[in-house]
Amino acid sequence: MIATKAYAAADATAPLGPFSLSRRKPGPHDVQIDILYCGVCHSDIHQVRNEWGNSIFPMVPGHEIVGRVSAVGDHVTRFKVGDLAGIGCFVDSCRTCPSCLQGEEQYCEVGNAATYNGYEMDRKTLTYGGYSSTIVTDEAYTLHISPLLPLEGVAPLLCAGITTYSPLRYVGVGKGHKVGVLGLGGLGHMAVKFASSFGAEVTMLSTSPSKEADAKRLGAHKFTLTSDPAQLKSLRGYFDFIIDTVSADHAYTTYLDLLATNGTLILVGAPPKPADLPAFSLIPKRRKILGSMIGGIRETQEMLDYCAAHQIVSDVEVISIQDINRAYDRMLKGDVRYRFVIDLASL
Repeated sequence: MIATKAYAAADATAPLGPFSLSRRKPGPHDVQIDILYCGVCHSDIHQVRNEWGNSIFPMVPGHEIVGRVSAVGDHVTRFKVGDLAGIGCFVDSCRTCPSCLQGEEQYCEVGNAATYNGYEMDRKTLTYGGYSSTIVTDEAYTLHISPLLPLEGVAPLLCAGITTYSPLRYVGVGKGHKVGVLGLGGLGHMAVKFASSFGAEVTMLSTSPSKEADAKRLGAHKFTLTSDPAQLKSLRGYFDFIIDTVSADHAYTTYLDLLATNGTLILVGAPPKPADLPAFSLIPKRRKILGSMIGGIRETQEMLDYCAAHQIVSDVEVISIQDINRAYDRMLKGDVRYRFVIDLASL
């Protein structure tokens, strides 16, 4: 076994602190990655505080992992020692269900193995995430990382990036489309970057007038203050797509009214309460609501390659591991532009 330093939460009320764990030695198809950077996702807070009711403690969070390969198994063909590599939100899946066979492992019908707060496919071995010094994964669930981009900015692409890239690609966003992005945070700022890069006209929909300059810097062509009824009224029936990144409770009907005929509201945020959804917000204009998670391994690699070719990374603030609890508090106050990333050299 490989002795590994980490930061963990002992229970749902404890701050994160130093922790030691053991990783398996690389098997025939495994790669060992010494972690350089790990993004801090808002879901890390939900999981650490057991807000989704499925937390397993002690917990080492982190599923936006970038590092360098330090060892490989005897049968590994896709990576060699010294390569840059990444790991996203899962580290294995059943590999045989229809979703896995189609390269959609995120929708594995058996249930994939989450990078942390989960179990390996043996359903016995706990998984620990990227707030740690090293990790071992099967090469089939490991991603190639380009050396052409700043690695700290690449890390959040493994969750925030693919969460927005995947549905925008699925619905075919491109030139001639009008896209609204609801919420300018870790997900929203990536949605703006991708949608504008794909050639769409992008409008930022926000409650914060102070975010207008930043939204336009990130690639938005227009800005709408959603607290202004007159501005919302002027956009009725305007958008082909709205990608909703907001995880706080809000009225979907407000934004469905902004969609054109056949328009789609894409949900990637996850509010805690069920939404009220009158049928006549959908029926008269044949509008749709689409939910989407992350992407499979193939699509995540496609996204990483696209970002390398188009110089797209997340806007980040790099922190030491010792500042993680303070970073959580700041995230809850919206005090981050737009993703915290841990420099694991500080561990």
